[in-house]
Amino acid sequence: MPYRKSRSKWMIYVIVTAFALVMIYPLLWMISSSFKPQSIIFRDMGLWPTSFTLENYKAGWRGVSGISFTTFYINTLMIVALAIIGNILTCSMAAYAFSRIDFTLKKTLFAAMLATIMLPYHVVLIPQYMIFHQLGWINTYYPLIVPKFLATDAFFIFLMVQFIRGLPQELDQAAIVDGCNPIQIYKRITLPLLQPALVTTSIFTFIWTWNDFFSQLIYISTPRLFTISLGLRMFLDSEGTSNWGSMFAMSTLSLVPVFLFFIFFQRLIIDGISTSGLKG
Repeated sequence: MPYRKSRSKWMIYVIVTAFALVMIYPLLWMISSSFKPQSIIFRDMGLWPTSFTLENYKAGWRGVSGISFTTFYINTLMIVALAIIGNILTCSMAAYAFSRIDFTLKKTLFAAMLATIMLPYHVVLIPQYMIFHQLGWINTYYPLIVPKFLATDAFFIFLMVQFIRGLPQELDQAAIVDGCNPIQIYKRITLPLLQPALVTTSIFTFIWTWNDFFSQLIYISTPRLFTISLGLRMFLDSEGTSNWGSMFAMSTLSLVPVFLFFIFFQRLIIDGISTSGLKG
Protein backbone atom coordinates (compact mmCIF):
# COMPACT_ATOMS: atom_id res chain seq x y z
CA MET A 1 0.00 0.00 0.00
CA PRO A 2 2.74 2.57 0.80
CA TYR A 3 4.38 1.72 -2.55
CA ARG A 4 1.12 2.28 -4.44
CA LYS A 5 0.51 5.61 -2.72
CA SER A 6 4.04 6.72 -3.48
CA ARG A 7 3.69 5.71 -7.14
CA SER A 8 0.35 7.50 -7.49
CA LYS A 9 1.85 10.65 -6.01
CA TRP A 10 4.72 10.54 -8.48
CA MET A 11 2.27 10.09 -11.35
CA ILE A 12 0.31 13.13 -10.20
CA TYR A 13 3.52 15.16 -9.96
CA VAL A 14 4.55 14.12 -13.47
CA ILE A 15 1.15 15.03 -14.94
CA VAL A 16 1.05 18.39 -13.14
CA THR A 17 4.62 19.16 -14.23
CA ALA A 18 3.79 18.30 -17.84
CA PHE A 19 0.75 20.61 -17.82
CA ALA A 20 2.83 23.36 -16.17
CA LEU A 21 5.48 23.09 -18.90
CA VAL A 22 2.82 23.32 -21.60
CA MET A 23 1.35 26.43 -19.97
CA ILE A 24 4.71 28.12 -19.43
CA TYR A 25 6.17 27.26 -22.86
CA PRO A 26 4.99 30.51 -24.57
CA LEU A 27 6.64 32.57 -21.82
CA LEU A 28 9.89 30.60 -22.11
CA TRP A 29 9.80 30.97 -25.89
CA MET A 30 9.34 34.74 -25.59
CA ILE A 31 12.31 35.03 -23.23
CA SER A 32 14.41 32.85 -25.55
CA SER A 33 13.37 34.87 -28.61
CA SER A 34 14.43 38.10 -26.92
CA PHE A 35 18.05 36.88 -27.24
CA LYS A 36 17.73 35.85 -30.90
CA PRO A 37 18.53 38.08 -33.89
CA GLN A 38 15.45 39.60 -35.50
CA SER A 39 15.89 37.56 -38.69
CA ILE A 40 15.67 34.12 -37.06
CA ILE A 41 13.02 34.62 -34.37
CA PHE A 42 10.24 32.90 -36.32
CA ARG A 43 12.57 30.49 -38.14
CA ASP A 44 14.19 29.10 -35.01
CA MET A 45 11.35 27.84 -32.79
CA GLY A 46 13.59 26.13 -30.24
CA LEU A 47 13.94 27.38 -26.68
CA TRP A 48 17.74 27.58 -26.85
CA PRO A 49 18.94 30.34 -29.23
CA THR A 50 21.25 29.08 -31.98
CA SER A 51 22.56 32.65 -32.28
CA PHE A 52 22.80 34.84 -29.16
CA THR A 53 22.55 38.65 -29.10
CA LEU A 54 21.73 41.48 -26.69
CA GLU A 55 20.92 43.95 -29.45
CA ASN A 56 17.18 43.51 -28.89
CA TYR A 57 17.54 44.79 -25.32
CA LYS A 58 19.73 47.71 -26.36
CA ALA A 59 17.43 48.73 -29.21
CA GLY A 60 14.32 48.17 -27.13
CA TRP A 61 15.55 50.30 -24.24
CA ARG A 62 16.34 53.15 -26.66
CA GLY A 63 12.62 53.09 -27.33
CA VAL A 64 10.52 54.29 -30.23
CA SER A 65 10.07 57.72 -31.84
CA GLY A 66 12.79 59.24 -29.67
CA ILE A 67 11.15 58.11 -26.41
CA SER A 68 13.27 55.71 -24.36
CA PHE A 69 11.79 52.88 -22.37
CA THR A 70 12.98 54.64 -19.22
CA THR A 71 10.14 57.13 -19.74
CA PHE A 72 7.59 54.32 -19.91
CA TYR A 73 8.96 52.77 -16.72
CA ILE A 74 8.85 56.08 -14.83
CA ASN A 75 5.28 56.76 -15.99
CA THR A 76 4.16 53.28 -14.92
CA LEU A 77 5.88 53.45 -11.54
CA MET A 78 4.28 56.82 -10.81
CA ILE A 79 0.78 55.55 -11.62
CA VAL A 80 1.33 52.35 -9.63
CA ALA A 81 2.66 54.20 -6.57
CA LEU A 82 -0.25 56.66 -6.49
CA ALA A 83 -2.77 53.85 -7.07
CA ILE A 84 -1.37 51.92 -4.11
CA ILE A 85 -1.47 54.97 -1.85
CA GLY A 86 -5.02 55.80 -2.90
CA ASN A 87 -6.35 52.28 -2.37
CA ILE A 88 -4.68 51.90 1.01
CA LEU A 89 -6.02 55.20 2.34
CA THR A 90 -9.56 55.33 1.00
CA CYS A 91 -10.43 51.63 0.98
CA SER A 92 -9.32 51.28 4.60
CA MET A 93 -11.43 54.32 5.56
CA ALA A 94 -14.50 52.95 3.78
CA ALA A 95 -13.95 49.52 5.31
CA TYR A 96 -13.67 51.03 8.79
CA ALA A 97 -16.92 52.96 8.27
CA PHE A 98 -18.80 49.86 7.08
CA SER A 99 -17.53 47.65 9.88
CA ARG A 100 -17.43 49.96 12.91
CA ILE A 101 -19.70 52.98 12.35
CA ASP A 102 -23.51 52.89 12.32
CA PHE A 103 -25.13 55.22 9.80
CA THR A 104 -28.30 55.45 7.71
CA LEU A 105 -28.62 52.93 4.84
CA LYS A 106 -25.41 51.22 5.88
CA LYS A 107 -26.54 47.74 4.79
CA THR A 108 -28.03 49.04 1.56
CA LEU A 109 -24.88 50.90 0.60
CA PHE A 110 -22.72 47.92 1.50
CA ALA A 111 -24.86 45.65 -0.69
CA ALA A 112 -24.63 48.16 -3.54
CA MET A 113 -20.87 48.23 -3.14
CA LEU A 114 -20.71 44.44 -3.34
CA ALA A 115 -22.90 44.52 -6.44
CA THR A 116 -20.29 46.64 -8.23
CA ILE A 117 -17.84 43.74 -7.94
CA MET A 118 -20.06 41.72 -10.29
CA LEU A 119 -20.25 44.50 -12.90
CA PRO A 120 -17.90 44.04 -15.88
CA TYR A 121 -15.62 47.02 -16.42
CA HIS A 122 -17.00 47.52 -19.93
CA VAL A 123 -20.47 48.26 -18.54
CA VAL A 124 -19.32 51.45 -16.80
CA LEU A 125 -16.65 52.40 -19.34
CA ILE A 126 -18.78 54.73 -21.47
CA PRO A 127 -20.36 56.65 -18.54
CA GLN A 128 -16.94 57.03 -16.92
CA TYR A 129 -15.41 58.22 -20.19
CA MET A 130 -18.15 60.83 -20.61
CA ILE A 131 -17.56 62.12 -17.07
CA PHE A 132 -13.80 62.32 -17.52
CA HIS A 133 -14.25 63.97 -20.93
CA GLN A 134 -16.47 66.66 -19.40
CA LEU A 135 -13.83 67.23 -16.72
CA GLY A 136 -11.12 67.59 -19.36
CA TRP A 137 -9.16 64.62 -17.99
CA ILE A 138 -8.74 62.70 -21.25
CA ASN A 139 -5.08 62.18 -22.18
CA THR A 140 -4.02 62.67 -18.57
CA TYR A 141 -3.32 60.31 -15.68
CA TYR A 142 -6.29 61.59 -13.66
CA PRO A 143 -8.74 58.86 -14.83
CA LEU A 144 -6.23 56.22 -13.73
CA ILE A 145 -5.32 57.79 -10.37
CA VAL A 146 -8.19 59.87 -8.99
CA PRO A 147 -10.71 56.96 -8.74
CA LYS A 148 -8.21 55.15 -6.50
CA PHE A 149 -8.55 58.01 -4.01
CA LEU A 150 -12.34 57.64 -4.04
CA ALA A 151 -12.48 54.01 -2.82
CA THR A 152 -13.75 52.60 -6.12
CA ASP A 153 -12.17 49.14 -5.72
CA ALA A 154 -14.92 47.29 -3.88
CA PHE A 155 -12.92 44.07 -3.64
CA PHE A 156 -10.34 45.68 -1.34
CA ILE A 157 -13.04 47.30 0.78
CA PHE A 158 -14.74 43.94 1.25
CA LEU A 159 -11.40 42.30 2.11
CA MET A 160 -10.66 44.92 4.78
CA VAL A 161 -14.21 44.83 6.16
CA GLN A 162 -13.84 41.11 6.76
CA PHE A 163 -10.53 41.68 8.50
CA ILE A 164 -11.78 44.51 10.73
CA ARG A 165 -14.82 42.47 11.77
CA GLY A 166 -12.39 39.93 13.17
CA LEU A 167 -10.75 42.49 15.46
CA PRO A 168 -12.06 42.61 19.05
CA GLN A 169 -14.51 45.47 19.55
CA GLU A 170 -13.22 45.78 23.11
CA LEU A 171 -10.24 47.66 21.66
CA ASP A 172 -12.55 50.33 20.25
CA GLN A 173 -14.54 50.51 23.48
CA ALA A 174 -11.37 50.96 25.53
CA ALA A 175 -10.26 53.73 23.19
CA ILE A 176 -13.64 55.47 23.55
CA VAL A 177 -13.26 55.35 27.32
CA ASP A 178 -9.86 57.01 26.89
CA GLY A 179 -11.54 59.81 24.93
CA CYS A 180 -10.75 58.80 21.34
CA ASN A 181 -13.12 59.73 18.53
CA PRO A 182 -13.73 57.47 15.48
CA ILE A 183 -10.93 59.12 13.49
CA GLN A 184 -8.43 58.55 16.28
CA ILE A 185 -9.57 54.95 16.73
CA TYR A 186 -9.09 54.35 13.01
CA LYS A 187 -5.66 55.99 12.99
CA ARG A 188 -4.21 54.59 16.23
CA ILE A 189 -5.84 51.16 16.56
CA THR A 190 -7.49 49.87 13.40
CA LEU A 191 -4.93 50.98 10.82
CA PRO A 192 -1.88 49.42 12.56
CA LEU A 193 -3.76 46.13 13.08
CA LEU A 194 -4.91 46.19 9.44
CA GLN A 195 -1.40 45.66 8.14
CA PRO A 196 -1.89 42.14 6.60
CA ALA A 197 -4.89 43.33 4.57
CA LEU A 198 -3.05 46.52 3.58
CA VAL A 199 -0.11 44.50 2.31
CA THR A 200 -2.45 42.30 0.27
CA THR A 201 -4.15 45.39 -1.16
CA SER A 202 -0.78 46.87 -2.10
CA ILE A 203 0.37 43.70 -3.84
CA PHE A 204 -2.79 43.21 -5.90
CA THR A 205 -2.95 46.91 -6.77
CA PHE A 206 0.65 46.78 -7.95
CA ILE A 207 0.09 43.72 -10.14
CA TRP A 208 -3.24 44.84 -11.61
CA THR A 209 -2.13 48.41 -12.31
CA TRP A 210 1.22 47.35 -13.75
CA ASN A 211 -0.45 44.89 -16.13
CA ASP A 212 -3.34 47.18 -17.03
CA PHE A 213 -3.67 47.89 -20.75
CA PHE A 214 -7.28 48.55 -21.64
CA SER A 215 -8.00 51.59 -19.45
CA GLN A 216 -4.61 53.11 -20.25
CA LEU A 217 -5.29 52.64 -23.95
CA ILE A 218 -8.66 54.39 -23.59
CA TYR A 219 -7.50 57.46 -21.69
CA ILE A 220 -3.90 58.07 -22.86
CA SER A 221 -2.98 59.02 -26.42
CA THR A 222 0.26 61.04 -26.18
CA PRO A 223 3.30 58.73 -26.61
CA ARG A 224 5.35 60.57 -23.99
CA LEU A 225 2.65 59.73 -21.41
CA PHE A 226 2.54 56.06 -22.36
CA THR A 227 3.03 53.34 -19.77
CA ILE A 228 4.95 50.10 -20.33
CA SER A 229 1.86 48.32 -21.68
CA LEU A 230 1.27 51.02 -24.29
CA GLY A 231 4.98 51.39 -25.00
CA LEU A 232 5.23 47.73 -25.96
CA ARG A 233 2.47 48.24 -28.51
CA MET A 234 4.60 50.85 -30.28
CA PHE A 235 7.03 48.17 -31.42
CA LEU A 236 4.28 46.63 -33.58
CA ASP A 237 3.33 48.35 -36.81
CA SER A 238 0.30 46.95 -38.62
CA GLU A 239 1.28 48.71 -41.86
CA GLY A 240 5.07 48.44 -41.73
CA THR A 241 7.83 46.43 -40.11
CA SER A 242 7.31 45.19 -36.58
CA ASN A 243 10.28 45.00 -34.26
CA TRP A 244 9.47 41.69 -32.60
CA GLY A 245 12.90 41.24 -31.03
CA SER A 246 12.77 44.52 -29.12
CA MET A 247 9.18 43.91 -28.10
CA PHE A 248 10.04 40.47 -26.70
CA ALA A 249 13.05 41.93 -24.88
CA MET A 250 11.08 44.75 -23.27
CA SER A 251 8.19 42.39 -22.48
CA THR A 252 10.65 40.20 -20.60
CA LEU A 253 11.95 43.19 -18.63
CA SER A 254 8.41 44.34 -17.89
CA LEU A 255 7.63 40.98 -16.30
CA VAL A 256 10.61 41.09 -13.94
CA PRO A 257 9.14 43.55 -11.37
CA VAL A 258 5.82 41.68 -11.22
CA PHE A 259 7.56 38.32 -10.94
CA LEU A 260 9.91 39.48 -8.17
CA PHE A 261 7.08 41.27 -6.36
CA PHE A 262 5.00 38.11 -6.33
CA ILE A 263 7.90 35.82 -5.33
CA PHE A 264 8.95 37.96 -2.37
CA PHE A 265 5.43 38.71 -1.12
CA GLN A 266 3.44 35.58 -2.00
CA ARG A 267 3.41 34.48 1.65
CA LEU A 268 1.96 37.85 2.65
CA ILE A 269 -0.71 37.49 -0.03
CA ILE A 270 -1.82 34.17 1.43
CA ASP A 271 -1.66 35.44 5.01
CA GLY A 272 -3.57 38.61 4.17
CA ILE A 273 -6.39 36.77 2.43
CA SER A 274 -6.66 33.99 5.03
CA THR A 275 -6.74 36.44 7.96
CA SER A 276 -9.35 38.53 6.17
CA GLY A 277 -11.97 35.81 6.40
CA LEU A 278 -11.90 34.94 2.69
CA LYS A 279 -10.51 31.45 2.96
CA GLY A 280 -12.78 28.62 2.00
